[in-house]
Amino acid sequence: MSSENKLPYDWAKNSVLSAIQPRAYSFFDQKAVTRELKTGDVIFEDGDPVTHAIFPHEGVLSFIAEMADGRTVEKSSIGNEGFVGLTLILGGGNALGRCVVQVPGKASWVSIEDLDVALERFECVREIMLRYAKSHTIQLMETAACNSLHTAEQRVVRWLLHAHDRVNGDTFYITQEVLANLLALRRATVNAISTDLMNARAIAYHRGSLTVVDRNVLKSYVCECYDRVRRASLYEATEV
Repeated sequence: MSSENKLPYDWAKNSVLSAIQPRAYSFFDQKAVTRELKTGDVIFEDGDPVTHAIFPHEGVLSFIAEMADGRTVEKSSIGNEGFVGLTLILGGGNALGRCVVQVPGKASWVSIEDLDVALERFECVREIMLRYAKSHTIQLMETAACNSLHTAEQRVVRWLLHAHDRVNGDTFYITQEVLANLLALRRATVNAISTDLMNARAIAYHRGSLTVVDRNVLKSYVCECYDRVRRASLYEATEV
């Protein structure tokens, strides 16, 4: 994208929005509303009608599965590589789970009515959103494989690395209790893993505030699933 067509600072952080043509992002810039994402905010409840596409610029949102006995687990996560609202381009429908903010940041809301206009008017919007849909499908498949085959430590590190990719800087807020619930692990297990990572000087952790001290050391603990998901998320972000 040429220098005279650069996106506004926040918009440029979202890979989907930064890939669309200038005439398309001008349309979105007029229609979108940018809001803060606060930890614990519920974006959609399971089964809610999806009224907006939500494009994170920073932060992590999770779709949560809730069992009848009260247990929960993360089904998928979304950050600045994509958007919430895949059902809007796949035939419409309701939210596919409870969507909750896990790591705070910012995101832009675009109504379903405005998105429909953009999809009809700008071919680049549909193309880029479908690219993301493909990458998100790969994330789901790799996560399913990882959860079945790899250790708790590898899964925790994978989640932390993905979160680090989605925030501005090296520090973000995530409690051990939340991380344990997202990954269906015992709190004691996450605590032990965090202690080992701190002793290795990969992270620093204090009252829920986690800092990635040495990303290379942290990556030495992760499984191959992280790189596979990361490569899928870095779909070619060029003007269509």
